[in-house]
Amino acid sequence: MPEEYEVHGPHDHAVQHAGHHDADSFGSRMAVITAVLATIGALCAYQSGNSENLALYYKNEAAIKKTEASNQWNYYQAKGEKQNLAELGAALSAGQSDEHAKFLADVDKYKQQKEPIRAKAEEIEKEVLDNNAKSEVLLHGHHRWAQATTLIQVAIALCAITLLTRKKWLRNLSFVVAAVGVATGALAFFSA
Repeated sequence: MPEEYEVHGPHDHAVQHAGHHDADSFGSRMAVITAVLATIGALCAYQSGNSENLALYYKNEAAIKKTEASNQWNYYQAKGEKQNLAELGAALSAGQSDEHAKFLADVDKYKQQKEPIRAKAEEIEKEVLDNNAKSEVLLHGHHRWAQATTLIQVAIALCAITLLTRKKWLRNLSFVVAAVGVATGALAFFSA
């Protein structure tokens, strides 16, 4: 059986050489940095959306609770008006009559009914304040996450331009913008 010889041409040597040696380590490093920044940016964007959704949830809860508190105050006011009418009835009726006694009993009944209603309305108003405060904190966090996402997106764009131009000062600028973006994201994370 005749043996066959394999002849390598210049192209084969170049492909084999490129496979063993990274000819463009600058480009490879920038590509990896861009991928890492894209991952961090995606996480910041997720957190931004999550913070915004929670802020809206608590703001909605505050609005619902505000309506409940208003209903309780209206109920309290209705009991107060009934109490006032009973007091007027007691004042206009004869002092020793059955009607006078009934009006005084109604006055006491409405006074007793008003206190739990007032307490419940005040409790609900505290919930409104609490939900509004949570919403404000989360909305502030959302702004921080959005700023971090924007800065990281700018850093990714600068990395892409750096790959095209091969300018080291542009690479350094992209690192600075990325660092500021990551720091802003850290502020958002630790202030939550």
